[in-house]
Amino acid sequence: MAEIGTVLLAAGLGSRFGAAPKLLARLDGKPLVRHAAEAALGARPRPVVAVLGAHAEAVRDALAGLDLVRVDNPDYRTGLASSLRAGLAALPATCAAAIVVLGDMPRVTAAHLDRLAEAFAGAPELPAAVVPVQAGRRGNPVLLNLRRLGPDIASLAGDRGAGPLLKGRSDVLEIPGDPATALDVDTPDTLAALAGGPSDRTA
Repeated sequence: MAEIGTVLLAAGLGSRFGAAPKLLARLDGKPLVRHAAEAALGARPRPVVAVLGAHAEAVRDALAGLDLVRVDNPDYRTGLASSLRAGLAALPATCAAAIVVLGDMPRVTAAHLDRLAEAFAGAPELPAAVVPVQAGRRGNPVLLNLRRLGPDIASLAGDRGAGPLLKGRSDVLEIPGDPATALDVDTPDTLAALAGGPSDRTA
């Protein structure tokens, strides 16, 4: 199997969530970011790189004890693209691909990540990316072929991930997604609905 790493994006401000740090909001007794990190570590791809930025020390504490490579993105205020570049730069040069995990998708599991890796490795010709699709819409996490997309990713700017790079490409492999791959927590109401009641917004 081609060498695949994982990048966990945990640097964003989460401004739509309000003043409290979104990634530290608790669900089922754990901060959102720890759900994402444990899913990444439960899957086979290694290493797992966590990119920190906003509320870095508190997020670092929330990830204590986990076997992660932690990198700081001092430019996190410029948007997601800088965090993606920082995470990919921390992977070994031998990694042919990277799975990108968002810190605010707590229902994504290790099985979702392993399915991306297996689909990539099992394709007759390695695709530019592997993406889950639920109800006709692409979701997350995604796997990026760094050999094909590296130069394009390096040119990304602002609050954009790889989505615009993949639009219209014929070499993107789509696999079945599910509600977890379409669910990110942007607001306290979303979190409360997911938890089935009022949410604890502090870590």
